[in-house]
Amino acid sequence: MEKMGTHLVVDAWQAPAELLNDPEKIRAAMIDAIAAGEATLIDLCLHQFSPHGVTATATLAESHIAIHTWPEYGYFAADLFFCGQGKPVVAMEVLQKALQAKQVKMQQIERGFPRESIKQQLEASISL
Repeated sequence: MEKMGTHLVVDAWQAPAELLNDPEKIRAAMIDAIAAGEATLIDLCLHQFSPHGVTATATLAESHIAIHTWPEYGYFAADLFFCGQGKPVVAMEVLQKALQAKQVKMQQIERGFPRESIKQQLEASISL
């Protein structure tokens, strides 16, 4: 496989509701996670839902980080996709610590395509 990046899909729970419902704490956690993951921030967008919950998305030069919170359950879902450089697992560890999640389930998916596809594409372009 031609690896294009690492994708983390995360469920985290047993986190304090007041942290999960505070957009500024989530903003700070995201910025700290991006720095620790050695990524480059392009844009950060947060939305506070009513009556509770926050969604934050960070567009990175390396791809993105997204987090969605359900304070009433002490739960958040996160999605971190890093292409090329960067340390998504380190970034996630910072998010977990900042948002004080006691339980985390993380799936790591290597993203990419079969190397054979590249060979076929090159052969097709050469024969043109």
